[in-house]
Amino acid sequence: MTRISELIKTCLATVCLVAAGSACADRVKDLASLAAQRPNQLIGYGLVVGLQGTGDDASVPFTTQSMKAMLAQMGVRIDGPLTDFEQATTAARVDIKNTAAVLVTADLPGFAKPGQRIDINVSAIGKATNLRGGSLVMTAMRGVDGEIYALAQGALTATGIDAGAAGSKVQIGVPTSARIPGGAIVERVVDTPFESSENVVFNIRENDFSTTTAIVNAINKKFGGEIAQALDGVSVSVRAPQNLNQRVAFMSMVESLEVTPGEPPARVVINSRTGTVVINRSVRVTAAAVSHGTISVAITATNEISQPNMLAGGQTAAVQNADIKVAEPNNPMFLFQPGVELRQIVDAVNQVGATPSALIAILEALKSSGSLRAELIII
Repeated sequence: MTRISELIKTCLATVCLVAAGSACADRVKDLASLAAQRPNQLIGYGLVVGLQGTGDDASVPFTTQSMKAMLAQMGVRIDGPLTDFEQATTAARVDIKNTAAVLVTADLPGFAKPGQRIDINVSAIGKATNLRGGSLVMTAMRGVDGEIYALAQGALTATGIDAGAAGSKVQIGVPTSARIPGGAIVERVVDTPFESSENVVFNIRENDFSTTTAIVNAINKKFGGEIAQALDGVSVSVRAPQNLNQRVAFMSMVESLEVTPGEPPARVVINSRTGTVVINRSVRVTAAAVSHGTISVAITATNEISQPNMLAGGQTAAVQNADIKVAEPNNPMFLFQPGVELRQIVDAVNQVGATPSALIAILEALKSSGSLRAELIII
């Protein structure tokens, strides 16, 4: 029993070491993407019908023209002779309040084949106020070369809500934008060099020479030789088998390799609109002393009425009195030691009770003083 217990402990220790060693490793497919598998953007112009009076009006000329052209293709004539004794004039305008002109956009994934479905986005371009409940009429999706690569049609899924009554209006989200999951069918294949090229190229998602070198070393260690070569800090060229079946299997093995990526550059990202601050673990601060305090000024106005005595002969007058108070908190100064890490930065800022806006001001001041060893990104 003692021998078995020792074996179990040894196996558990080995599993823990393997798990700890692979905890920081990522798969190649999570760090890089195949260059031949790049997506392509599609765009189209179409009509959404079935709206409850929230579409365009007659003042939008392209919606009216599109509706007339579509009906003409279906054999319905709006302009021209109606009967032998009646002539349609321009006065007979089409009421298109239940129709909206839209732009349809989508991303065509790499290796997409005819018959597959892709998601599409629909956005109003006229005076439509709400696309909820509408249906997109068949729309051609074209690429940058002008060729049709997909056809889109279907019922819209709009999450935005726009309601109003008695002079009040409530709007949640954007009701003039919607999506159709699987709303387009691919009709044309985009040619890629994957089948004919001698080498396949991986593009690293984040430009990093350390990560690129780690991927090259992992591939060469797994398959031997010098089949992988780094082209620059982003691209890695890999010599792959010419047989397509073997090439696909080879790419599957390459994507499953685990690689320890390089440390990202030190960055501090600040969203000034929401007060969000994100600091990565590579951020360092040199020796600096920081003190942050805000001065608050409060002005209180009091309106009073001055009423004279009955025999004074004066007039009643309004008097406004103002009370001004100035407050400055006594915030202590905290000291950053050279090479301080992220945890110490957060602890020091939390000790003085700094708000998100105060933290943004402190980080900007540290960057201006040259003490913040990081890239400061404000979005």
